[in-house]
Amino acid sequence: MIYLQLSTGQSPAECQIFAQFVLRKILREAEAAGVAAELLSQTASKHGILSAVFALSGAGAEDLAQRWLGTLQWIGNSPVRPKHPRKNWYIGVFRLPQIPALPDDDSIRFETCRAGGKGGQHVNKTDSAVRATHLATGVSVRVESERSQHANKKRARELLALKLAEQHSAALGQHSAHAHSQLYQVERGNPVRVFKGANFREQSAA
Repeated sequence: MIYLQLSTGQSPAECQIFAQFVLRKILREAEAAGVAAELLSQTASKHGILSAVFALSGAGAEDLAQRWLGTLQWIGNSPVRPKHPRKNWYIGVFRLPQIPALPDDDSIRFETCRAGGKGGQHVNKTDSAVRATHLATGVSVRVESERSQHANKKRARELLALKLAEQHSAALGQHSAHAHSQLYQVERGNPVRVFKGANFREQSAA
């Protein structure tokens, strides 16, 4: 399993728009290549996304990841600030450390609750949603994306492990600082992939 983070580094709206396009393109490329891609979390914004964490697995996962790792450049006029002089926008894709071993059930409090629904006959009338809380830290996640309580419980443990890794891992902290350093460095040149114009047409990197 390969874990990747797509980040705008808290950059402006134009980068957030670009990041949303990139995430969708990565997921489409994964599907076309037969690579399993799972979006684990994302931070949405008014214009797109600020960041996203996703996992790739399968025979072609490493090759796909390598095609995206680094800083990505979009060359184009701002769609939200037409008179803005800036034409170059940058975001980054970085590899995250492997998620540590899942916490065991003795260290987690599981609570079940009613899953949401749109109403009518399709409402899930069973308590299939699960909230998992790590007792030592108070970190919690809620999952209702799967059909069964058992599957939601398993998914909750995985997301809880990811959240704990993000919050407590020194390696992640070092990685984040390094990622931002890379982002600023590559703004001076050498992006791994370059897109241009309102339709994000890809061109060869300079």
